[in-house]
Amino acid sequence: MARVRALWRHPIKGHGRESLDTVELFEGQTMPWDRRWAVAHEAAKSDGTEWAPCANYSRGSKVPALMAINTQVEEATGTVTLTHPDRPDLRFDPDRDIAAFLDWVRPLMPANRAQSVGIHRVPGRGMTDSDFPSISLINLASHQEVANKLGHDISTLRWRCNIHFDGVPAWEECNWIGKPLRIGDVELQVKEPILRCLATTANPETGDRDADTLGTLKANWDHQNFGIYAMVTKGGIIHLEDKVEVL
Repeated sequence: MARVRALWRHPIKGHGRESLDTVELFEGQTMPWDRRWAVAHEAAKSDGTEWAPCANYSRGSKVPALMAINTQVEEATGTVTLTHPDRPDLRFDPDRDIAAFLDWVRPLMPANRAQSVGIHRVPGRGMTDSDFPSISLINLASHQEVANKLGHDISTLRWRCNIHFDGVPAWEECNWIGKPLRIGDVELQVKEPILRCLATTANPETGDRDADTLGTLKANWDHQNFGIYAMVTKGGIIHLEDKVEVL
């Protein structure tokens, strides 16, 4: 029986993650506080009024150092604390303290990349990579298969997913595309696989590129997909250790 082993949200797209013990999901919405904000760079074509593709935002595929950020949210105040091994901690309000954030992140940005210039938030819509409000899931058995082919362990945090589960064979999740799931009180419809980018090559502890995840996927499975996107069709609460069932 598949079970939930970890829950994660990523309050600022491409800039850290935060673990959870439980989460309430709502029909047709992303995980609360997941990708609530996104950091626009100077070449962005979006204006922050609606969802926009990830190419408009600073992220780990272009700036691997961002992968080493951890995040903690104070929901009552909307305050976020960022930590990184090469930067002092920063506690700030992403809706108001944009200059403080830009000063903090600037040393992590390569000079030859578009620089971060602002923070976008679209009310009611997390800035997921998918053009629909998605929940992302990974199978820990599939993760271990990738690590085995690489020849060394890698962190599950490279995949930046919301729900980690185990208890089914590697790649079984590929057979769930188009099917409904139940996790705890929540029901979801699995929509599509997640096509991976260079962000997964960066170590989430150091921010250094140190594993050829994309080449490994391509060489061994003839694709660069890992994990699945789903949409919430019935809201409810998910806890660690909840069953993951295909309906």
